Amino acid sequence: MFSRYRKAGNTTVEPTTPQPEAKAAPIAARKSNPASKPAQAVAVDKDKKRKERMSELKVELHKRLLDNLNLSALEHATEADLRQEIVAISGEALDEMAVVLNKDERAQLHQELYDEVMGLGPLEPLLKDDSVNDILVNGPRQIFIERSGKLELTDITFKDERHLLRIIDKIVSAVGRRVDESNPYVDARLADGSRFNAMIPPIAVDGSLVSIRKFKKEKLSVDDLVRFGAFTEEMAAYLQAAVATRLNIIVSGGTGSGKTTTLNALSSFIDHSERILTIEDTAELQLQQTHVGRMESRPPNVEGRGAVTQRDCLRNALRMRPDRIIVGETRGEEVIDMLQAMNTGHDGSMTTIHANSARDAVSRLENMFSMAGFEMPIKALRSQIASAVHLIVQASRLQDGSRRMISVTEITGMEGDVISMQEVFRYERLGIAPDGKIIGRFTPTGIRSAYADRFRQWGYDLPASIYEPIAAE
Repeated sequence: MFSRYRKAGNTTVEPTTPQPEAKAAPIAARKSNPASKPAQAVAVDKDKKRKERMSELKVELHKRLLDNLNLSALEHATEADLRQEIVAISGEALDEMAVVLNKDERAQLHQELYDEVMGLGPLEPLLKDDSVNDILVNGPRQIFIERSGKLELTDITFKDERHLLRIIDKIVSAVGRRVDESNPYVDARLADGSRFNAMIPPIAVDGSLVSIRKFKKEKLSVDDLVRFGAFTEEMAAYLQAAVATRLNIIVSGGTGSGKTTTLNALSSFIDHSERILTIEDTAELQLQQTHVGRMESRPPNVEGRGAVTQRDCLRNALRMRPDRIIVGETRGEEVIDMLQAMNTGHDGSMTTIHANSARDAVSRLENMFSMAGFEMPIKALRSQIASAVHLIVQASRLQDGSRRMISVTEITGMEGDVISMQEVFRYERLGIAPDGKIIGRFTPTGIRSAYADRFRQWGYDLPASIYEPIAAE
């Protein structure tokens, strides 16, 4: 019935010499002597042997599929047709090898074979799991995931390093990249928008290293973040005024602290009549406005040519009549053009930066400016930063996995050679609950915003009470 999806001359599976293990003992018929080991150890051994045998079967059946499936014809096949063909070919092969599997084992095997042919093999179920935020592969035998801010080791593995390399090659070749010994690392974006990074041996000593930051399909609003406890309604009202009155904002934080999520939420306060241009290394921003132009940098090709950097995109964006420019992450020489844009009529621009505090974020800007090879007296540089950046929002991931906006700090100008700053809101940690959760609260510092008059002139007359600190309990 499905022979049109098989290669010519392979409408049936050629008989092969069955493996001794498969011939001697089908999986369902295996037994062991529990007398020599505790029951728990016997169960663990059985489970381990079953997984190893299932892995061997999957490798053998995958070879059969590649030998018999007409891959060019599969481009026009439906998912149902392909699944039925996999069931047919694998069923014939299992019968030949005298392997007995129960219904659940067959269903699992068929799904894994489908993932191998059309998806990313062992990684496919993790990519489909919406509760997983990050996938971290340390060689073929160790796959970690991040769920709810916590890392956990999975029982999913690759057959061997060759299997892992084949999946890596499948990913990078789909986006026109390559990875080999001469170019042992690669950064790419999956079809669903997830960020993918890989490094292979010999640079990766114990096996290929892969990290996937999954793309969130749902857009978290400010109300969602308030409900999750990332910040308070009062802080949200303040941030709405800051964005709407076109203050230049930097979202600072460490890896996985929620910088991009915060930037997405803040962008919801931008008026739909404004023209926004976004610039990213990997497109992750999900702006909710109508008039958005998105740009993504590009690495050099295999000949070392054709690179388009974030700075190239930023320079070109300045000629495209933007009302606001949003840079996904400032990490290099594009800081020069970003600060100039903020200083020359593109008020309301935003970006993220890796730093542990607001003061560190300013130091990072200075360091990036210096590393770009642009020489400027330190006082003049700091003066430019002070006039360009109005607000620094510090995000952090706490040790219990929760993400909080731990500080909102305004830059108010210069005092001598030092940039003056004032913290308006902060997160106070009070302790740790028995279940490991961080106990804390958000509180104003008691300092009135330096931009309160600006807010009022734009129609955002915030009550003085939002700046009043919470009394100690």
